[in-house]
Amino acid sequence: MTAVKEVARRPLGHFAERSIAGLVAVTGAGVAFGLLLMLVRVRWSPLQDADHAAAEWFNGLVAPHHALVTVLQAVTDLGGRPILIWLVTIAVVGLLIRRQPRLAVYLIITGVGGLILDPSLKTLVGRLRPIVDVPIASAPGNSFPSGHALGSFVAYGALLLVFLPAMAPRWRKPAIVGVGVLVALIGLTRIALGVHFVSDVLGGWLLGAAWLGVTAYAFRLWRRERGRPVPPLTEGLEPEAGHDIAPAPAEEHVLAHPRSAVAELLVGWVLVFGALYGFGTYVSYHAKGTFFDTLDTDVPRWFAERHTDTLTEVSWWWSKFGDTHAILLISLVFCPLVLAVWRRWRPVLFVVLAMVGELTLFLASARAVDRPRPAVENLDGQMPTSSFPSGHIAATICVWLAITLIVFPRTDRWWRWTFVGLAVLMPVGVATSRMYRGMHHPTDFMGAILLSALWIGLLYLVIRPNADLKEGNQPAIESEDVDTLDDELARAGRAD
Repeated sequence: MTAVKEVARRPLGHFAERSIAGLVAVTGAGVAFGLLLMLVRVRWSPLQDADHAAAEWFNGLVAPHHALVTVLQAVTDLGGRPILIWLVTIAVVGLLIRRQPRLAVYLIITGVGGLILDPSLKTLVGRLRPIVDVPIASAPGNSFPSGHALGSFVAYGALLLVFLPAMAPRWRKPAIVGVGVLVALIGLTRIALGVHFVSDVLGGWLLGAAWLGVTAYAFRLWRRERGRPVPPLTEGLEPEAGHDIAPAPAEEHVLAHPRSAVAELLVGWVLVFGALYGFGTYVSYHAKGTFFDTLDTDVPRWFAERHTDTLTEVSWWWSKFGDTHAILLISLVFCPLVLAVWRRWRPVLFVVLAMVGELTLFLASARAVDRPRPAVENLDGQMPTSSFPSGHIAATICVWLAITLIVFPRTDRWWRWTFVGLAVLMPVGVATSRMYRGMHHPTDFMGAILLSALWIGLLYLVIRPNADLKEGNQPAIESEDVDTLDDELARAGRAD
């Protein structure tokens, strides 16, 4: 009987030991942040002198090197709100699809808390940003604490705690180290770019550690109160959810024959480029007096004669639907969702290769053909690439065609036809806007269609993105259940 009691006490004892250590760490971070906040608020001279000296030293080191500034800005963007909100939002939706509402609620609460703490404390302290000799970056608002340091610590830390169970044990420590390095680099870039003092970044890290520790501790208490085991944080918040949240737990190999697939795609890329170069050279320099020449002359003039302020504004927005940022955003939303629903990497690989191939084919053929823009007013001004083929149109066709080819055979619901409509409407709208704005000839549109049809067709044959359907793969959420996702949040707080 005594032995049984001793065994029963062990989990509670282990939890108490971990809880004390965790509470000490969280309390220490909170106390350290409070002390730093007080020193910044009273403008303690030694701290101010050290902050200004560090800001001047980093500015002198970084400002003369434009390439280094570009790298620092790319790294610092990983801690900006757009990236962090996208990551957390996609993760929350994916967790709801995988029937993990508790983890989804944890991410929401932790992320919202970080969003509240940053501006409120900045307003409370009212510290101005550094003033350096050679400004290389700018940021709105006050300086203490660093929102990038706080947000990256909270967001990446919370995501790590949620998804650690989905990783193999040998990858967990490298993942923890990797996230730590990333958060540290983001904080250092804020100092190097001259938009934060060292104490701002330290304050952001300390506050992030305290808030992340409090939310993790609260989640562990919730598990204990419901009689669940409380593992060490190195195993994640809910180890038993590892299989459910793993990206593709049943997929052993993305491609059965990856080497031959790479060879086929390389050969195909060269052939598609050859077709684009041949067609582009012909319509650009050897089609005088033909139907193509008449089309490329009359259509841009017809659009130029019908410019109005309203149509010009509409065309600008339509063009934006096909630019790099819009296409990248669509891909970054679609790929994680399709991975969450169908648990396969192959459709994601199909979309990624569609966009990479489109971009490289566009850049190579535009450079090789080097076609001038239409001889009318170019509303977008001088562009870094030539006219043939249209990159906006080709990217729009590729992304929506790839999405449609994945979604359409995977559901029998009526809304699948929406993707077919988008695959037609979006390219037509972008093409019309680009020709209206005098940026492309009609044959540039034809070149974009040729590029998209050949490349997507090749990818579909080689990658076979829907091969898992023949193997009987079922979605993690049925199409009929899409409208019930919101109910998961309502049930998240209920006891099991």
